Amino acid sequence: METLSINSPTKDSTLPSGLQISEEVEKRYNVVKSVGEQCIHDDELKDLLAKKAAPVCYDGFEPSGRMHIAQILNVNKLTSAGCRVKIWIADWFAYMNNKLGGDLKKIRVVGEYYKEIFQAAGMNSENVEFLWSSDEINARGDEYWPLVMDIACRNSLAQIKRCMPIMGLSETEELSAAHILYVCMQCADTFFLEADICQLGMDQQTVNLLARDYCDAVKRGNKPVILSHHMLPGLQQGQKKMSKSDPSSAIFMEDEEAEVNVKIKKAYCPPDIVEGNPCLEYVKYIILPWFSEFTVERDDKYGGNRTFKSFEDIAADYESGELHPKDLKDALSKALNKILQPVRDHFKTNSRAKNLLKQVKGYKITRVMPTASSTDKEDLSVNTSSAASSSDTGLQVSEEAEMKYKTVRSIGEECIQEDELKNLLAKKPAPICYDGFEPSGRMHIAQGVMKVTNVNKLTSAGCQVKIWIADWFAQLNNKLGGDLERIRVVGEYFKEIWQAGGMNNDKVAFLWASDEINGKGNKYWPLVMDIARRNNLRRILRCGQIMGRSETEVLSAAQILYPCMQCADIFLLEADICQLGMDQRKVNMLAREYCADIKRKNKPIILSHHMLPGLQQGQEKMSKSDPSSAIFMEDEEADVNEKINKAYCPPKTVEGNPCLEYVKYIVLPRFNEFKVESEKNGGNKTFKSFEDIVADYESGELHPEDLKKALMKALNITLQPVRDHFKTNERAKNLLEQVKAFRVTR
Repeated sequence: METLSINSPTKDSTLPSGLQISEEVEKRYNVVKSVGEQCIHDDELKDLLAKKAAPVCYDGFEPSGRMHIAQILNVNKLTSAGCRVKIWIADWFAYMNNKLGGDLKKIRVVGEYYKEIFQAAGMNSENVEFLWSSDEINARGDEYWPLVMDIACRNSLAQIKRCMPIMGLSETEELSAAHILYVCMQCADTFFLEADICQLGMDQQTVNLLARDYCDAVKRGNKPVILSHHMLPGLQQGQKKMSKSDPSSAIFMEDEEAEVNVKIKKAYCPPDIVEGNPCLEYVKYIILPWFSEFTVERDDKYGGNRTFKSFEDIAADYESGELHPKDLKDALSKALNKILQPVRDHFKTNSRAKNLLKQVKGYKITRVMPTASSTDKEDLSVNTSSAASSSDTGLQVSEEAEMKYKTVRSIGEECIQEDELKNLLAKKPAPICYDGFEPSGRMHIAQGVMKVTNVNKLTSAGCQVKIWIADWFAQLNNKLGGDLERIRVVGEYFKEIWQAGGMNNDKVAFLWASDEINGKGNKYWPLVMDIARRNNLRRILRCGQIMGRSETEVLSAAQILYPCMQCADIFLLEADICQLGMDQRKVNMLAREYCADIKRKNKPIILSHHMLPGLQQGQEKMSKSDPSSAIFMEDEEADVNEKINKAYCPPKTVEGNPCLEYVKYIVLPRFNEFKVESEKNGGNKTFKSFEDIVADYESGELHPEDLKKALMKALNITLQPVRDHFKTNERAKNLLEQVKAFRVTR
């Protein structure tokens, strides 16, 4: 991470780059530099001003309540020095931070009210652009969101949590997933706006430094210069910052003269003490920059009137007792009222401004934090299969609908909830099923054969199947080193396998996540943000299993974004049924919880299929990085035979026996039978049910060697069309060569 050492201003007019600085540039530099309490780095700022006539300055705000006086400064100085100022009206950020209860309409009203104030206060708008974050991001989402995702991929969750002060939070507080997304988005804003200078408060410094670190990571030469302005304290003792929810802590831009006078009169202002004195801070950071002087009017016997030109002189007089707190306060009130009078007049005479202020004053300042939960909110009890021919709603189910139900239900090891599934199939002729995968390496047999079997069953029951090729998700999970080109190649290879494996494509749509999201970004990303802001971080962390992660692993910020996006996929695809593996159950439950949260009646039905184990003892799942753990779809006959021969298959033991699992979940659904040929162990036998196979195996009548031979034969028959396709089809052959060459990384 970049060091926080700050360049002190140099008198030398030659930069480290050797560039000679003109008097005009030196003058512009002094004006711009005066805006910041801290600059990272001074030499970069000088270099920028010497090379660029109109550098872009990024400033912004969350529209979240009445405007306090500190928010009006600095822009005119920047434009006078030739800068273009882009003011980011961060409405989506206020929404994610649950300001004004997350009500976007109210947030937009507050944004318009802010613009009225800037206009009334005399902001030179000639080189100023007001940009609504929602409008700009929606218009260029295909540029913005990949940048957000890349920032999320390159930063750990711990690094992002260190940026929580930008939202007035600490990393130890109960955070929502949206707070993680917020930081990544604000970092992206800097590059999205093509900012040369980040002109924000000291409280935003951590995320601005994150942007500079990102430049190092992507080898970007021109880092944004950070110009951080001072943060005014609250007016009462011990208030480190002003608070919009506490009117006594700050002067607001439309405060009446009497209100200003009362607030300053009650403000903390200890005699002879400069440090921690909010009245003196107001003089230093508001009055002197605004008027270039501070005039104190007092009786001759107390020293008479005096006009100060520097804060040092004011501080000296105050510490010595020559400047009394009452005289300081009276002068401060007068100067503040002079600044505010044009704003007051505008809000009294302009009907639009008057209406906006009335609305803003009526808003309650709220920030609702996500509720903590240690378990999923929805009851996880699962319906057992019912022989009844009507659902709990009383709807009579036809024989055809009952057959469709049995076909669809046979796919899942678990169904949440069965009565909902029956109801859906009775009412909707072509329900939408969502299935998906991360393209991340060679395809194992569960993804190939089980997927083909399941999809064909679904389409035979009238379902439309949308297969989500989750390329962006593979990138977020750092599969194949996050290389999108490679990920796309793997996605095409998967499609070739399903085609060769006999998938009925009549009612199947293959959808690339990146293409669909870019095409429907205006609908998708607000949904992601809403899901993120409604769920605390711990709830999202529990979904880590969907990525093959545990809650205790060192995670990147991307792995917080991933579950929120996968949850949103379900609604973007208008899915009635989520047909995914048991390992995806927690995020599917998140989608059902979200429906309950937003009062959406039709929850997605979860149909979770079984997860095949690895072939070796103790392997709970197959691994693409360990070829011996799984059968791959283009494995040669000899490879299959060798892997099954070496597979764990203890005699008379069914539980935890991967060979029997392959028979149950791959061979029987494919062939509706399992043929065992044996010359010495009881002769040939054809099994029609898994229960019969189990009975014979546990009794010892079915020997492991015979089981394995029969399994090899069935698997090789299944895989032969795929092998043939990859040998005879040039496109498929080329894809396989590329995929085999890719190193499986995460």
